[in-house]
Amino acid sequence: MEHILTYMTFIPLLGAVVVLCLPRENNTLVRWTAFAATMPPLLMAIWLYMNFDRSTDAMQFMERVQWIPSYNIQYIMGIDGLSVTMVLLTALLCPICILASFGIDKGVKGYFALFLLLDTGMTGVFCSLDFFLFYIFWEVMLLPMYFLIGVWGGPRREYAAIKFFLYTLLGSVLMLIAMLALYFHNDPHTFDMLILMEKSGSYSRDFQWWAWLGLFIGFAIKIPAFPFHTWLPDAHVEAPTAISVILAGVLLKMGTYGILRLCYPILPLATQDMAFYALAVLGTWNIVYGALCAMAQTDMKKLVAYSSISHMGYVMLGMATLTPQGINGAVLQMFNHGTVTAMLFLLVGVIYDRAHHREINGFGGLASIMPRYTGIMTIAFFAAMGLPGLSAFISEVLVLLGAWQYDKILTVIAASAVVLTAGYMLWMLQRVWLGPVNEKYTGLPDVTLRELATLVPLAAIVIILGVYPHAVLDLINPSLLALNQTVLSAIPMEAVAQLP
Repeated sequence: MEHILTYMTFIPLLGAVVVLCLPRENNTLVRWTAFAATMPPLLMAIWLYMNFDRSTDAMQFMERVQWIPSYNIQYIMGIDGLSVTMVLLTALLCPICILASFGIDKGVKGYFALFLLLDTGMTGVFCSLDFFLFYIFWEVMLLPMYFLIGVWGGPRREYAAIKFFLYTLLGSVLMLIAMLALYFHNDPHTFDMLILMEKSGSYSRDFQWWAWLGLFIGFAIKIPAFPFHTWLPDAHVEAPTAISVILAGVLLKMGTYGILRLCYPILPLATQDMAFYALAVLGTWNIVYGALCAMAQTDMKKLVAYSSISHMGYVMLGMATLTPQGINGAVLQMFNHGTVTAMLFLLVGVIYDRAHHREINGFGGLASIMPRYTGIMTIAFFAAMGLPGLSAFISEVLVLLGAWQYDKILTVIAASAVVLTAGYMLWMLQRVWLGPVNEKYTGLPDVTLRELATLVPLAAIVIILGVYPHAVLDLINPSLLALNQTVLSAIPMEAVAQLP
């Protein structure tokens, strides 16, 4: 299908324009129009999955058009095994989040229009192969997310939105500096990522180090990696449920995606120097630190937010191993965490809509009051704990297999954090869903049909990938093997000069 990536990217933007043209008083029409605008990208994503060539590491469904010829800026779109999984995840979560947002009753047109603009930005980031275009889409996401948190969030929404904006803007500035350095370093000047990858051998180690650090800090803020993580709990707690889902399910993955897409193939020498031990130690620290912070929370949403910091540490550790198992596990963990954490935030949103608070100690015995809700919640909790037979187990094991080949001590520390994860998840399960019933909540209704429509698809994916992970691994393996080999085979300029 020609131009499929462009259609997937800009149909939600067209939907946003349509939403803004609808009558302000007809909120139902606005909601369903926004939902309809997210369905074509989902159907196209399914088509991409069915027609994606799993035997090659080459870019597929490429589109290339001259955009600003005087500065050699092009509109280049394409996907490989790394990006196709993120495109699928984005296309899956956006209609689910639209459904989860049907309860929004303030500024309905503005909310759904901004959400659709956010959808365009996210998809564009994963499809862009021109650095300038990538940066445009990256910045496009900043504005709608700022307003979605700052206008429709909780009591401290302005503080959380400004903190998110400032952190992300700092990362964007550093990314822009690195982007310009790469642009002017090449002759002719170019933002074409494929050309930048081809010329990676012409960059000195010192140049790669500084460019790598600039890009990495920008992406680390998004992950978020310690010590750039403090914006995340505030943003999650104050954001509406659907925005928390997108924040944890997609936006955090853009940090690790950017490192793999840009730092690894364009700056392979610096990647060799930084992967171990800097990136690996940072990933392991994230795993343990996030889990310990999660154990200290009494707010369900904040607990899930800190668990995201912990689970993204596995992605960083897997990337750092520079082994086939580790890097495959990292990208699979990106996808799996996106689905599992989306379930968790949706489930927290369900109970918040009914009880209007999220205090863990304020509930009790909900399993007998809301049995269907409890069943789905149990799947999400066990998946987050990495229980065998569910999706997260496979990705975490692959990460640990890769890490063991490089550093056994870090592997043992990372694996031991599974006990911490089980601790805070079971602690919350016991206090909220088991034990004596809190008489205050005996009349809470179970999940509705609309809520089931948001949760059941994610639960099905969690179970299917737990049994058959090759549904994703077959997509990503060729591209990630090639990417890993690119880093490992990089030859320093000083070594090239000595070749006969």
